[in-house]
This record gives sequence, C-alpha cells and structure tokens, in this order.
Amino acid sequence: MTMTSPLLSPRLLSFIHCCATALILIASGSPARAQTVAVMVNGEPITNYDIEQRGKLNSLTTRKPAVRQDIINELIDEKVKIREGRKFGVDPASADIDQSYASMGSRMRISTEQLTRSLESQGIRPDTLKARLKADMVWTSLVRGRFRQSLQVGEKEVAAAAGEDSKTEAFEYQLQPVVLIVSKGSAPAVIESRRKEAEALRARVQSCADANAMFRSMPNAAIREIVTKTSADIPAVLREVLDKTPIGSLTAPELTKQGVEMVALCGRKPTTIDSPKKKEIRDKMYLEKYEAKSKAYLKEVRDAAMIEYR
Repeated sequence: MTMTSPLLSPRLLSFIHCCATALILIASGSPARAQTVAVMVNGEPITNYDIEQRGKLNSLTTRKPAVRQDIINELIDEKVKIREGRKFGVDPASADIDQSYASMGSRMRISTEQLTRSLESQGIRPDTLKARLKADMVWTSLVRGRFRQSLQVGEKEVAAAAGEDSKTEAFEYQLQPVVLIVSKGSAPAVIESRRKEAEALRARVQSCADANAMFRSMPNAAIREIVTKTSADIPAVLREVLDKTPIGSLTAPELTKQGVEMVALCGRKPTTIDSPKKKEIRDKMYLEKYEAKSKAYLKEVRDAAMIEYR
C-alpha cells in the first residue's frame, strides 16, 4: 500500500526525504542522477540505478526490452520477500549467495570469473544478479518451510491424475559404479587401451561379487558402494540400457571425466514407489501448488508493505 504520514507537514516530509536521498548518495559514491530514489519499500530505497541495472540484466536474460514498471514491481517484490524472510530467520549468508552465483556459472559451463566478466561487459554489476538470487533463495526456503504440509502431493492425487498410466511397471535398481581411472590429458591410445581393458573385464564379470573381488584389488581402478535408484530417478536412455543388462553384469564402457566407467547391475525388481510418468505428474502437481501458494503469500506481504513512489 502507498502511505504518507498525516502527522508531518509536507515541508518536513520533503526535508526528511531530501536528507534520506543525500545519505544514500554519500554512501554509494555513485552519480546523483543514477542514485535518485524512485520507490521506498518499508523504509528501504529502490533507486533509478537499481532499476537501470535490473533492466539490463532482464534484457540480457530474456532478450526482450525491459518495461520500467515491471522492473519496479520485481524489485518491490524482492524487498518484501527478503523482509519477510528475516521475520522467520531466513537470511542467507554471503557465502551461500556466492555459491549460488558460482553454481549458475557452472550450469552455463563457465567459471565464476567468466560469469562476472560477461555481466560487466554488458554494464551489469555482479551484485545485481546476486540480489535476485538472494531473493529467490529466501522465498523458496520460506514458502517450502512455512507451507510444507499443504504442498505435499498425495499418492491418491497422483494415481487419479495418472489414470491408466499409474499401472505402468516401474523398477528399483541396485547399481554399483566401476571406473578404470584415466589421467587427465592422456593420449588417445592410452584411453583406447583402457577401454579395451574394460571390455575384457566386463566379459569376465558374472556377479557383483565378481566385480567387487576384481576391482577392489586392481590398481588405478575403483568400485563405489551400491546405490538404489527407481525408474523415476534414471534417464530414459539409461533405463533402457539397464533393462537389457542381465543382473550381475556390467554395462558397456563409457568415457567420463574420471576415466572409463561401467555400472554393475546388482539387482532389479518391480516397485510401486513411482514410475517416470507418475514422477512427472507429481512434480507438476507440486509446482502448481507451490506457485499458487507463493502468489497468494506474496500478495499478502506486499499488501501489508509500506510502498511510496517518488
């Protein structure tokens, strides 16, 4: 809601506003024009510079022209989200935000430094992106934490939505990854030699006991602990491979960052936990519940906020 105080004269209000603006300018050291306050949200300023920076970021990520009022609304939302988070002790540390920033670069297959340089080349400060990441982190944690029970998707809901698809058979797999280690930068001939070695070893393995006895004593090789995965946890391509692999056997060798890897299939049995289709439906239903709850909650905290346009 937009508020001004009826207890203060317009002249006094103007004086206070000017002082607040001057303090912001002194603290920032940025040009006065860019740092002019556009909106106050619960006593916290959103400056024209903030709006300009977020506009550049949004244009970069969406490839569309930024609409000023949309940017302002986005920044207001973030202010009230962070304030609400603090009320419930949700306040990510700088290290958490930096980690999220680094993870974004990793998903883009670039380093943190490259991400920073990429933003700066477009005139965008890294803190502009970090501010958005922080608000997203706070709000996601807050909504999931406060409304955990109401966001749960029941088995009956999933089954009803899945219909006949709910009867699709799913499996639980017991898997034990194996790797023949290849040093980084090895010559193609070395890699090919290790791949042929893996094929030969694969032909000798008839059970996971064989795999453990063989690979635990072998130099430059490793066998990991058994992990259990369901059909819903595994990509379709790998599910197809595992369904064609006899129990106790190794999958075909595959080159990875660690070396030449295979997977020992130690067990496969039908399960009613989840099929890929049911998982897809469950995830979609959860997202719909989350978005509805998030929208209603945001409206509630925004309606209670003190928002003053300049």
